[in-house]
Parts: sequence; structure tokens; C-alpha cells
Amino acid sequence: MRTKLSLALALCLCLSACGPRDFLTRRLAADLIANSAAFKAPQQLFLRTGLVSNADYTRPEYLVLERRGWITGVTTKCPPNVSPPPCWDVALTPIGVETFRELINGESTLHQYFSIATARRQLIAVTGMTKGGNMVDVDFTWKWNPVNEVGAALTQTGVEFRSTVAFRKYDDGWRVVEGSSLKMNQGLDDALKDAQPTQ
Repeated sequence: MRTKLSLALALCLCLSACGPRDFLTRRLAADLIANSAAFKAPQQLFLRTGLVSNADYTRPEYLVLERRGWITGVTTKCPPNVSPPPCWDVALTPIGVETFRELINGESTLHQYFSIATARRQLIAVTGMTKGGNMVDVDFTWKWNPVNEVGAALTQTGVEFRSTVAFRKYDDGWRVVEGSSLKMNQGLDDALKDAQPTQ
């Protein structure tokens, strides 16, 4: 009887010493990824109006905005510090002003260069985990979800990406590695930048 009581007491002590973050499960990994600052960072469109180089004006984002009728560009002579020619005088059209009005904060309207959040990441699934001591590589899939009309025009909806991120176990539990590192055990920023579309 004393042996069973001692065993039960030892088991209770062992279980109470383990917290919910002591074991890295797929669910915990998904929660930590989805709530990390790098994963929550929105996709941004950086738009410049006024004089821009041909290299800027022919970027895919500008071409989409022009096709939608939100911006217009007129060729102009380049100043000495801007190349390659030709240069473009870019302006928002009346439809563009209406579309962008709510998306640009008040202070940005005084400038010719501003950024707009266009999409946010959505975690689809944690697809695998490779454990090695106090480091774990976690494979996961995610996609961009547009947050406004501009995001819907610029974002490839339905395209899923796969990434791998490193987790490290600390005294208080598991954490996502946020900074840069090698391809193996890489941080979330690098994992999102290195994402590959799934088939």
C-alpha cells in the first residue's frame, strides 16, 4: 500500500513539474508561429507618386495599379540623379484617390511615398517536425489573405507556401527562433522569405 502511495505521489510531483510548453506539439508550434511578430507582419505595398524611374514604374505592382485605373503615368525627362530613362510622373487617378483614401493614414497624404498594408498571413497547417535535442525544425504551410481591395488585386489568392522554422527549448518552454540563422534551424523571418509554393 505504501509503495502504491509513494508511486502515486512521485507521479504527481513529476506531472506538476511539467508545464504545457515543455512538450512541443504541432498545436503549440502552430500557436507560437501564428502569434509571432514576424508571421503577423502584413504584406506592404510601397507606392511613390511624382517622379519615378522607369525601373520603378515597370514593377509588377505599378502595372497592376495602372491596369486597375488607380494610377496614371506620363513620360518625362529624368533629372541627373534618376535613371534609367524614361522617367514617369505618377499620380493617383480620381478612382485611385477614392480607393486609397481610407488606406493611407493622414500624415502620409502629405508625402509622395507611402505604404499600405495589403495582406496578412494565414497559417494552414504544421506539416512535420524534426527533433534534435533542444532544437526542433517545424515545417508548415501558409497563405496570404488580402485585407482590402488593393490587396485583392496584388495578392495571389489560393497559393499556399511551405516554410521551415527552428524552435529552441528554454527553461520556460519552447520559443520560435526569430532572427537570422543558417538554413538548418533558421529563423521565422528567413523561413517566410524562403517560402516555396506548394504543388
